[in-house]
Amino acid sequence: MTPVDAPAWLADRPEIETIFACICDLNGVMRGKRVPADQVDKITSGALRMPLSLLSMDIWGEDIEDNELVFDTGDADGLCDFTGRPLSPVDWTSRPAAFAQLWMREEDGRPFMGDPRRALAAVVDRYKALGLTPVVATELEFYIVDPSAAVPQPPCSPVTGKRLDSDGALSLDELQHFDAFLNEVYDACAAQAIPADAAISENGAGQFEINLLHVADPLEAADDAVLFKRLVRGIARKHGFAATFMAKPYGDRAGSGMHVHFSLNDAEGRNVFDNGGEEGTEILRHAVAGLIRTMQENALVFAPHENSFRRLLPGAHAPSSVAWGYENRTVAVRIPGGSPKARRIEHRVAGADANPYLVLASILGGALLGIEGKWKPPLPVSGDAYSQNLETLPPDWASAIEAFSRGPHVTQIYARRLQRMFVQCKLQELRRFTRHVTEFEYHSYLEAV
Repeated sequence: MTPVDAPAWLADRPEIETIFACICDLNGVMRGKRVPADQVDKITSGALRMPLSLLSMDIWGEDIEDNELVFDTGDADGLCDFTGRPLSPVDWTSRPAAFAQLWMREEDGRPFMGDPRRALAAVVDRYKALGLTPVVATELEFYIVDPSAAVPQPPCSPVTGKRLDSDGALSLDELQHFDAFLNEVYDACAAQAIPADAAISENGAGQFEINLLHVADPLEAADDAVLFKRLVRGIARKHGFAATFMAKPYGDRAGSGMHVHFSLNDAEGRNVFDNGGEEGTEILRHAVAGLIRTMQENALVFAPHENSFRRLLPGAHAPSSVAWGYENRTVAVRIPGGSPKARRIEHRVAGADANPYLVLASILGGALLGIEGKWKPPLPVSGDAYSQNLETLPPDWASAIEAFSRGPHVTQIYARRLQRMFVQCKLQELRRFTRHVTEFEYHSYLEAV
């Protein structure tokens, strides 16, 4: 959508009075302003201003201590550019509204490289220089929960009124019980041009997965994922539920992941991973090698929160080792079977709680390093990867923060400013969690030791 198109789009929707103009911060949280619809030109012309420090706030929305964007610059504003993504209708609010996606640049006009969307764009530009286009799809898992208690619990079925109490992998009954909610999710996806595909009932009570179709634009794929998460949460509230993309909302049930599938097309539109057989091309193996070699350094992107590491446990339907294989769902990087024309890589590490822009930047950036360096991958893993002696992902949040802060390949993917901002943000969050004593600790230790 061009700036000229936006007023015409609004003219066809006179019921829309408000536009939410938003940027996406490092945690994947949308932050921005509510703007009257008659000021749409201010949004689309790049005249809207917001502090650059908004992009690096912690998960509670607080400034990062000693943040250079706050103290060294006097908390200077940046300029908010309209991304060109068409305005999206929002009808789960009290009044119909619209949503506008923005990204940030500095006062002198340079892209602000602490913006996660800018980071992904920089990686995509490097592929363009090689004549390659990443074709990307995401699969997002989430839970519907009862919002009436502080601790999540499965919702009651709208059909029976009974609380879900068992795991329902691929359950048609569970899909049908939540038919009204899912129908509205699909309607909202269609209205926002999000290419939603199949929905399934996943392994946990009240857990669903909706796949988004492949698109030949990683920025669009990440935009789709960000908007999808937002609309699912909004529509769930409309139906009396809450939706969560936490990686592990229940300790004894399956976690929620964000699996990423990608292939690479050349200038003629040919899939460069396709060699006509099951094994794929040398370029595919170089890309796999890049993913394997950079995975431990980028684990903080794939598992950015304290809760994220509860999902990455051996045998918990999520990868815990740095390994790849063909048609093997116990490894981190899977090469699916099927038609050679659709030969692709599936990256299975990221949780649903991760920032889609950073996830795609880390995956595509790591693969690019492997392709550019012609790196060789280790041997593919057959059988149960959980039971084999393999290199592992960082075991906890602190280790992942350290790996990202020192990783030699991180600065080959990201600007040092973003690396520094992300580390500072995660260290501040870690310090707060470290000071918090849980109820389970009191129950276990208070009178026992």
